Amino acid sequence: MKTTESRLALTLYYGSGSPYAWRVQLALEHKALPYELKVLSFSAGDTRKPEFLALNPRHQVPVLVDGNFKLYESNAIVEYIDEAYPGRGAPLFPGDPKTRALIRRVILEVDNYYSPASDKLIEQAWWKKPEERDAKVIAESRKEVVGELGNFGSAMVGDYLAGPLSAADFAFYPMVAFLRRAQIKLTDLDADAMLPPAIAAWKARIEALPFFDKTIPPHWKAS
Repeated sequence: MKTTESRLALTLYYGSGSPYAWRVQLALEHKALPYELKVLSFSAGDTRKPEFLALNPRHQVPVLVDGNFKLYESNAIVEYIDEAYPGRGAPLFPGDPKTRALIRRVILEVDNYYSPASDKLIEQAWWKKPEERDAKVIAESRKEVVGELGNFGSAMVGDYLAGPLSAADFAFYPMVAFLRRAQIKLTDLDADAMLPPAIAAWKARIEALPFFDKTIPPHWKAS
């Protein structure tokens, strides 16, 4: 589907609910870049089909195609669109070198610390049958995620993670949003109670962005 009038040849290959694809879509919207969104079905095996493997042999989303240039890995894509289209929308890595370094550090913390902790909860929620779930693993993982959320909340600079609204916020938000999604399966998770006040307020600010609603995963809207 076309998300805006296409003046640029950007195409985002996307899987509904993928937090890594979501961060790229948020970044594209922040940059006010026209793009075509191609939604792939994980259940139908779309990422294993030859035409997609030609774009990404690692069979993962997202993939961005810009004319005859194709790029996978979400963080590389976000940096690319910021550098390739500096005059569009708002910068994803704004500020001076220190601020930009802070943004990159936060993104690394999201992927290297928060994501491994939350992945344990996601695995219990979505990849384990109810009778296979381990209450001890869930409790320990929940505690670990709460600790990481506290770390991010304590390190916030103003209203956003690294000062100005940036790629750091778009990297973290989908990961945090997944807690609510996990609660569908782990009904005792109490996802909202896991968020410290600073992160809860930050999450609300992201959700109030004018382009946010169009980025919500399609199947989340239907459920």
